Amino acid sequence: MTTSPHPEPSAPPTAADAKTYASLNAQLNDPTVPLAQRFRALFTLKSLNTPRSVEIIARGFADDSALLKHELAYVLGQMRNPCALPALVSVLETLEEDPMVRHEAAEAMGAIGLEESLPILTQYRDNDASRAVRETCVLAIEKIIHDNAQKSCASSAPSAGGKTTEQSEASPYTSVDPAPAVDEKKTTAELRDMLLNAGLSLFKRYRAMFALRNRGDVESVLALAEGLEDDSALFRHEIGYIFGQMQHPASVPALIKCLSNTVEEGMVRHECAEALGSIAEPECLEALKLFVNDPERVVRESCIVGLDMYEHETSGAFQYADGLIKPLIMSRNSVGLDHVM
Repeated sequence: MTTSPHPEPSAPPTAADAKTYASLNAQLNDPTVPLAQRFRALFTLKSLNTPRSVEIIARGFADDSALLKHELAYVLGQMRNPCALPALVSVLETLEEDPMVRHEAAEAMGAIGLEESLPILTQYRDNDASRAVRETCVLAIEKIIHDNAQKSCASSAPSAGGKTTEQSEASPYTSVDPAPAVDEKKTTAELRDMLLNAGLSLFKRYRAMFALRNRGDVESVLALAEGLEDDSALFRHEIGYIFGQMQHPASVPALIKCLSNTVEEGMVRHECAEALGSIAEPECLEALKLFVNDPERVVRESCIVGLDMYEHETSGAFQYADGLIKPLIMSRNSVGLDHVM
């Protein structure tokens, strides 16, 4: 969601007691805590993945930071804990909420993968005013249908060891993706053509996107970079997210170009900022510093988080999700942290 732009812990923390949950709640849901430390607490709660951690994460939807709320929804989807569904449905139904947050709630419902989510996703697919929300609902519906069909196939094919051909394909990433990668038989050129073919369904194009991500070579990176010219902000933002996962230096020029485009959608620029923090090349640091005071809040907050991720990647520290290790000690002297809120 991988080290970034949605960093994963290197190893799960030990089981938490009431005091630990109270500490993590204080870190995540106190708006005076530096944003970077709130993110670290969030990913610590993610790795715990209990009903209590879901409850604490869901409290964060009362915050006024669209970036934080977007990340909360993402994490709930990655946890795949059905007890998160009521909170996610509430976010999707709140029309006054930032579309970036609502889209992530819909995507999280797709990640959890229960067929009971199909009616509400269909409702917002057909009627929502936001293109990003509508497109996300399309993807979430397709994913739920696809995943449940795969489960049925697996259960009826014991000779395959309970797995379908697609499920047997190993991914180098642990994230729950909005679409499964297509099989490895296609060439990179064929995947590029699928990715850029606006005549195909969004779900098929995403499948090509994640196959290119899994391939991970320079040719695949350059093909993905072409997707940053697509007319769908949702599509472009997913490319930014994928580049953060891949951490490939060849993506840096495209990411800096996108972040520097001040007329680009905030949801796209924000993913590019976090991806740059994950890749952690020297030119990434300069770009993040340049936009840490951007007029658009989601962009400047993403640069703050990106700078923290850059610091983590270059420090040699083992654990990003360190909410159990060093609560409330994030220095406000770190670059950009004083600009939060």
